[in-house]
Amino acid sequence: MKKNKYLLLFSSIGVLLLLLAAAASENFLKDWHYIQSTAKTQDGPIDVRLRQIVNNDLKRADRCVTCHVGMAPGETIISELKVAQPHKPVVHDITTMGCTTCHGGQGQATEKDDAHGNVHFWMEPMLPAKYAYAGCGTCHTPLNVPNLEILNAARRTFEKLDCYACHRLDGRGGTLRPGGDVTGMEGPDLSHVGIKGYDREWYAAHWEKNKTAPDGPWKNAFREVSDEDQKAVTTFLDTQMGAPKLVEARAQFNSVGCAGCHVVGNFGGENGPELSRSGERDPNQLNFSNVPGDRTLTNWFAQHFRSPASTVAGSLMPAQNLSDDQIDLLTMYTLSLRRRVLPDVFLPKDRVKAMRFGVREFASDPATLYSTICASCHGASGTGMRFPGLPPNPSITNPDLLALASDDFLFAAIRSGRPGRPMLPWGERTNGLKDDEIRSLVAYIRQLGGGIQPEADTKPARWVTGDVAMGGRLFASYCAGCHGPMGSGGDGPAIANKLFLQTATDTFLVETISRGRRGTVMQGFSTPSSVRPALTRVEIEAIAAYIRTLETKN
Repeated sequence: MKKNKYLLLFSSIGVLLLLLAAAASENFLKDWHYIQSTAKTQDGPIDVRLRQIVNNDLKRADRCVTCHVGMAPGETIISELKVAQPHKPVVHDITTMGCTTCHGGQGQATEKDDAHGNVHFWMEPMLPAKYAYAGCGTCHTPLNVPNLEILNAARRTFEKLDCYACHRLDGRGGTLRPGGDVTGMEGPDLSHVGIKGYDREWYAAHWEKNKTAPDGPWKNAFREVSDEDQKAVTTFLDTQMGAPKLVEARAQFNSVGCAGCHVVGNFGGENGPELSRSGERDPNQLNFSNVPGDRTLTNWFAQHFRSPASTVAGSLMPAQNLSDDQIDLLTMYTLSLRRRVLPDVFLPKDRVKAMRFGVREFASDPATLYSTICASCHGASGTGMRFPGLPPNPSITNPDLLALASDDFLFAAIRSGRPGRPMLPWGERTNGLKDDEIRSLVAYIRQLGGGIQPEADTKPARWVTGDVAMGGRLFASYCAGCHGPMGSGGDGPAIANKLFLQTATDTFLVETISRGRRGTVMQGFSTPSSVRPALTRVEIEAIAAYIRTLETKN
């Protein structure tokens, strides 16, 4: 009996000590207690207590300001600790938007690891500081973004023309006062004009002020600008949304043909998974068995871009041999795809334009159209791509092709695609390419190919009357090894494709067989090789006649 009393006494004392320790830890030993104890206002020390930002519309309750106390609403707090410093100036009121809306993390936690989401099973860890601009993708949709080469050229033009002298852009510039003295107003801040809009006739207004000013900055700091440079500046201004690194990341996405296979927002291919909200993926649901390093979404994305097939078993995405800088930008852009459903009051103009009016996120110049849609299959210069285990993608800038392919043939190939192949009907898809865009793309392909124009063809589209039976035997002997039995495709493209045969003329078929395609294994059959004799014109026309019959057999 006495032993039980002692046991109850000591266990009660133990529980009491544990409770006291827990109370002390919770109320005096937390990191945020120390952080707040070092902070003060002009009136003296601040109250040491939990602080939070609540936004009922966004369903957010963030206690991040308990540690990042310099960002707490309603107080001007001073501290020497970095963690307690005020937020850098941004266009949004952080006391309204909160923290996790942009940065991710676990808003109601008060421990560092918990708050940053670096704990098992938390679905939305905080974005690394390096990729902070990716948080803008929660609400915003970058519009009218060209490929990276054009964006960089436009930025260099903006700098070359010394626009920074009068205008601020992302915290830089605005050092020259057009008023001529220190009280003059600097030019408008251009950091968000891509969303807010700007005077499209800016050059005419600037040039008029230059001509009428007797002297001073308008006369000395502004000069005549060429049409090409005006276009480049307009391209640059159209992309300004206050997140320069995110725009650069989107431009990289537009440079390697990702939209040819993946849908983002309201545009893209169907050969790969949709990416519109890939930045919200739960890292706990991903397979990290072949991913070295941290088990984070950032690291998984980067490894996937380096080696898709080893990261995702069975992935058909080929390795693109990307540089570290390219992978870094693509990782940021993929992380930015966090397009949550938002109340209308929080929808910015760019998101509204994309969601409700179908405005595309990439520019419509032909170079960007090509690099956004076509480059991943046909290569940056149109010379074709070949990946292990996948059918080869043909060169579309081969001089022998361009000499025989009419603009109408190329137009139809882009507009209607190639059924059964990765080549989709880009002109027949929802929010697809418009006819004028396809025509500009055809002209750009010819430009990539050295400006070769099609040869004149006075013959009708169908004129071959060769011996089909003989053509079938010759096809089996000389063509099926590359183009497959019945023209179904192999190392060579599928020539039994209905849309191909509907748009290819007999002259195209006969001359292609006769001349071949330089730079490929397709040698011209009108000349002999080491493994076969030359074919006569009659034999070549017989093969063309047989190929025509495949249109109804496939």
